Amino acid sequence: MVSADAAGVATYRGLLRHREFTSLWGSDAVSLVGDQLAAVALSVLVFARTGSTLATAATYAVAFLPAIVGGPLLAGLADVLPRRTVMLACDALRAVLVALMAVPGMPLAVLLVLLVVVALVGSAFSAARSALMADVLQGEAYVLASSLTSTTAEASLVGGFLLGGVGVAAFGARGCLLLDAASFVASAVLVLLVRHRPAVREAPLGRRLVAPGLLDGVRLVFATPQLRWLTLLAWLCAFYVVPEALAVPYAHAHGGGPRAAGVLLAANPLGTVLGSFALVKLATPARRMQLMGPMALVASLVLVACAASPPWPVVAVLLLVSGAGSAYNLPANAAFVAALPNERRGAAFGVVATGMSAGQGLTLLVAGAVGEVVSPGAVMALAGAAGALVSLPVLLGLRSVFVAEGDRG
Repeated sequence: MVSADAAGVATYRGLLRHREFTSLWGSDAVSLVGDQLAAVALSVLVFARTGSTLATAATYAVAFLPAIVGGPLLAGLADVLPRRTVMLACDALRAVLVALMAVPGMPLAVLLVLLVVVALVGSAFSAARSALMADVLQGEAYVLASSLTSTTAEASLVGGFLLGGVGVAAFGARGCLLLDAASFVASAVLVLLVRHRPAVREAPLGRRLVAPGLLDGVRLVFATPQLRWLTLLAWLCAFYVVPEALAVPYAHAHGGGPRAAGVLLAANPLGTVLGSFALVKLATPARRMQLMGPMALVASLVLVACAASPPWPVVAVLLLVSGAGSAYNLPANAAFVAALPNERRGAAFGVVATGMSAGQGLTLLVAGAVGEVVSPGAVMALAGAAGALVSLPVLLGLRSVFVAEGDRG
C-alpha cells in the first residue's frame, strides 16, 4: 500500500522535491565519491610501496572483511536506536579516522588498522541508512527512490574512481584521503536535514543491542524462501567485484598508470548506471523481475573473456557490460524490502551486507593470492566462471519461489 505522502512523490520529479529523500540521497552520494577517492589513493599507495598484487588486493579486502563482524553485530543498532542518530555518529567517527589516515608518514600497518575500523563503523551506517530510507518512503515511491539512489551511487563510484586516478596523479594519496574525510562531514550535514524519528523498538542497552540483531536477521532471512534466495542473489557480487582489486596491477601490466586504473575501476559502476536506467525506463515491474536472472548471469559470465588478457581498454568495455548486468540488484532490492517488517529491517539488511562484504573480502584475498602466480586477466576470468556456475542454482531456487507464488495467486 502506498501512503498519501509516498503517492505524492512517486515520480522522479516528486522525489527531487522531497527534502528528506534528497538529504539521504545527497549524503550517500557525497560520501561514496570520497570513499572511491580514498580507495584509489590507498591502492596506488600500497602498490607503489610494495609492488605486490596480493598486498593491493588485501587493501581492498580489508575494507570488506570487518563487516563480517560489524554487519551482524552492529546492524541491529538501526532497530533499537534512532536511525538518524546512528548515521550522524558514524559519519563523525569516520571523518576523524580517515583524517588520521592522511597524517604524513603514517605506517602502512596503521593505515590498514584505521581502514578496518572505518569499515566496521560503515556497516552500522549502511544498515541505518537503508532502514531509514524505507521509513521516509513507501510503495512505488520507494521503488523509484531505490532506482535513483542505486543509479546515483554507481555514478558516484564512476566519478570517484575517475577523480581518484586524476587526483592521485595530481595531488597524491594524502590529498585524496583528506577529501574523503571532508565528505563524511558533508554527509552528516545533509543527514541533519532528515526528521528525527524514535527507535522502532525498545531494547535494554547491553543485553539486547547486539544479539537480537544477529539472531533475528538470520532467522528472518533464511526461514523465508523468497528472502533467502534474494539474499543469495545479492551475494553473487563477490565474484564480479574481483576486477576492482586487480585494476591497478592490470593497468600497470598493460602500460597504463593511475588514470588507466581509474578508468577500469569506473567501468563497472558506469555499466550499472546504464543498466539501471534502462531497466527503469524500458521495462515494466514484471519484466524487471523476469530479466533479473539473465542479468545476474551476465554480470559474471562476461568476465571469462578476460582470460585472453586483452588491452586494458577492452577490459574496460567488459567491465562496463558486467556492471550493466549487475543492475539486477535494483528489482531484487525492491522485492527484498517489500517482504520485510519495519521493526526488523536493520537486522535483515545487516545479514545481507555481512554476506556481501564477507564474500567480497574473501574473494578479493583469494584473487590477490592467485594473482601472485598467474596474470590478473586470468584471475578475472576464473572469478567470472565461478560466479556464473554459482548463480545457476540460486536462479533456479528463486524461480521456484516465484512459480509457487504465481500458482497460489
